[in-house]
This record gives sequence, structure tokens and C-alpha cells, in this order.
Amino acid sequence: MTPSGVGAPFDSATTPRSYLDHAATTPLRPEALEAMLPFLTDNFANPSGAHAESRRARIALDDARDQIAELLGVGPGDLVLTSGGTEADDLAIHGGWAARATDGSSLGVPTALVCAAIEHHAVLEACRALAAASGAEFRMVPSNRSGQIDLEALAEACDASVGLVSVMAVNNEIGTIQPLEAVARLVADQAPGAVVHTDAVQAAPWLDLPAATGAADLVSISAHKFGGPKGSGALALRREALVRSRIDGGGQERGRRSGTPNVAGAVGMAAALAATVSERDVTVARVTALRNRLGDGLLAAVSNMVETGDRDDRVAGILHLRIGGIEAEALVVLLDQAGVATSAGAACSSGAVEPSHVLGAMGLDPVESSTGIRFSLGVTTTDHDVDHALRQVPAVVDRLRH
Repeated sequence: MTPSGVGAPFDSATTPRSYLDHAATTPLRPEALEAMLPFLTDNFANPSGAHAESRRARIALDDARDQIAELLGVGPGDLVLTSGGTEADDLAIHGGWAARATDGSSLGVPTALVCAAIEHHAVLEACRALAAASGAEFRMVPSNRSGQIDLEALAEACDASVGLVSVMAVNNEIGTIQPLEAVARLVADQAPGAVVHTDAVQAAPWLDLPAATGAADLVSISAHKFGGPKGSGALALRREALVRSRIDGGGQERGRRSGTPNVAGAVGMAAALAATVSERDVTVARVTALRNRLGDGLLAAVSNMVETGDRDDRVAGILHLRIGGIEAEALVVLLDQAGVATSAGAACSSGAVEPSHVLGAMGLDPVESSTGIRFSLGVTTTDHDVDHALRQVPAVVDRLRH
């Protein structure tokens, strides 16, 4: 017998919804929408033109760049606007490597690159493609059981042949904060001259980015992870780091990323980031309490469930759980029918279910790595969302077990 409210096809008129997938994408902030609207209607001009309409667009673009750069702790000239986090990661990996490989350094031409095995696929696939195209050796470093990069393994992977190291600021699946300062110190000692990149896409909503990512040379962000529009992101450059362009054309972004600038996207990203930073302390405290209530409630209500990682080393918005004997993808589908939007780290784009590469890098076996589910909270998460999940998750798990 189907538990009440569980397993029936979703009917928006009768089924309450709780969106707990903010790590995948966030609702557009009102501040971002308000800032963007004029540049989607009246002020639509290309900012590269010479007429009055273009000048107005250019002023708005420059103001947005100034604001984003300040909030990231870099100068306006050290910010490259991109189409999102994936492009920012790709530009950092390929463009950062190309700049380092051709800089004429007395250290010589690098022949190896390194990244954490728990990286987002945007970084992993860019590294694989670069290694295949350049002939460089690609070295992946595992994490410990808590989901942080294994610094001893990183030390073994880094030597004078390494030209680039990429370690994310916050893991997208389990939310663990990575020790970037220790990583940067280790790289400077073991692989002098190597460029350090961090994917800070999941860090932006929760951490002080200048402090959290200040040790990295290249920092990627994506607007839609903190209430900005999809299709907008940025790569911040520090300590005179250089990147070679991946897109040829009109030479925009100081020749580092050609293409007509997305003025509305940049303006919306700036507004969303400013709102995020101004509210961060209050939001982090509120969301941490909600996440802990959700985690504690589910751990008490569901048998054979474990929490992944240490809450003290995780951002406020992510709760990752593993449920023995339950295939995560089936759980996600039934939770959706019960009005709870969440995600599993085990699904691949082909539709087949594969063990999570993040959990695998932590030393979990393939069975354990297929049982993980991520609840991710955000600015719009309420007590109602948590209450609804606390009712539905145990009922869905019980259904799957029987």
C-alpha cells in the first residue's frame, strides 16, 4: 500500500513542493531581475559600439564588472566575464596552462597537471582534454574519508614538472570546504611556478570569497548558484596570473574571451552577488539551523542512514546522506512525486546510474557510492520545506524497502 502522499504522480494543485536542490541552481533573486530588466528591453545596445545607446550599455557593463571584481577581491582588469562556471573552469585550465607553458620561465615548459579527484566534471573533463591535446600527464589526487583533498597525496603528485593545479573551494556534491591555503603553500613549495585554480562555484553563496579563495591564482564563479541568471559567470585572476583566450574574435575582455558581452547577465550577476554578500551572515546562520534540523530529523527517523563528511567542514547549504539498501536515483524519483526536489550524485548524462566519483575518491565502494542523496538548501528555503521533507523522506524510504 502506498503511503499517503507518496508515489502518486505530481499534481501542482494538490502536492506541496519543497525545492531542496539549490546546489544545482537557485531561483533568480528579485534584485537581479530588477537590475536586468532595463537591459533586456530599452537598453539593449551592444556595449562595443560608439553611439549613445552603446555608451549607456558600456557604463552599465563597467559598473557591473567593478562591483563583481570588488566583491571577489580583484581589480576590474583582472575579471573575465564568461557564459558560466563551466566556461570559466575551461578557460582557467586550458588558458592558464597555455599561458604558463609559453611564459618563457626559467622553470621550463611544464609536462604535468594535477587536480583533485572530487572535482566537478567541468574541471575533470577540461583536464582530460588538455592532457590528451598537449601530451601532458594528468594526475588526480584522492580525498580523505571526510571529503577533503589528501594533502600527502597532493605532495606526492606535485613536482617541478607541474604547470597547473586545480582544487575546488567547496565540493558540489557533499559540500566540504577544501584547505586552499594549505594547497597553495604546498604547490608553491613542491611545484614552483605552477598556476593554482579553484572552482568556487559552490563557495560563492556561503563563504567570504576574497578570504576563502585568496590563495588561488584563478577563481571561477557562476551566477546562477547565488541567485543570478544562468549563462553568466566569471574568472578572477590574481597575482598577475595570465590566461590565453579560448575564443577568437573581436578581442573583448582584454583579448581573453571574445564575444559580444552579455550586459544583462553581468548586471544581474553583480546585483545577485551584492545581495548575497550583504545577507550572508544572516543567511548562513538561518540555513545552517535548517540543515541541521533536517539532518538530525532524518537520521533519527531512518535506519541505516549515515551523514557524509563533517558538518564543521561543510558549507551551510548542503546535507549529503547515504541510505543503506536504497538506490539513490530511485529515491530521488519517488521524492519528486512526493513533492521534494533533490538530487543524487550517481546519475550520469546517459541516463544510466553510476557510482558517485566523489564518494569513490573518498574510498567508498561502488555500492556505497550509489546510495548518496544531496539535499541542498538556500535563501528561499523555509521551515515548511524542511517539515515537508521530514514527513516524506522516511515514508519514501519505507516504501522502497518494502
